Amino acid sequence: MSTEVTGIEGQLPTGKIVIVASRYNESICDSLVQGSLKTLEEAGYGSDVVSVVRVPGAWELPLVCANALENTDVISAIVLGCVIKGETTHDEHINRSVSDAIMQLGLRTRKPIGFGLLTCNTLDQALQRSGGTVGNKGEEAAEAALELLRLGVKLSG
Repeated sequence: MSTEVTGIEGQLPTGKIVIVASRYNESICDSLVQGSLKTLEEAGYGSDVVSVVRVPGAWELPLVCANALENTDVISAIVLGCVIKGETTHDEHINRSVSDAIMQLGLRTRKPIGFGLLTCNTLDQALQRSGGTVGNKGEEAAEAALELLRLGVKLSG
C-alpha cells in the first residue's frame, strides 16, 4: 500500500511572504489582495511577515517577484493581477509571457509562488473571480502557496 503525502494540513514554516499585485484593474486586484491577506492571516501569517508590493501591471509581476524571492527570509510569493481581453491579441502575449516567467521563477528558486493572474475575456468574468460567484482567486492563490509550504516541510523533514 502506498502512502500519499499532501500539504492540505500540517506545519507551516516561519518566514516572510510577499504578495506582488498589479495596480492595473485596481478594484479587481484590490479584492484579490484582500482575499490573499485574509487567507494568510487565518493560517497564522500576519502583517508582521506579509507584505504587499504593487506594480504597474501584469507585465511587471515576474521581475518584482524574482527580486522578492532573492531575499533568504522570503519563503513564498503570491502574484496577483488581472488582464482583460481587448480588441487585439495583446492580452494573449502578456498572459503567456507572465505565466511562463512565473513558472520558471518557481522552478529556479524552488520557492512556492501562488499564481493569481486573472486572464478574462470580460470585466464581468474578472468581477466574478475576484469575490463574485466564482470565488476569489486571491484566496485560492494563497491557499495553493500555503499547501506547497506545508508540503515542503513534510518532504524536507
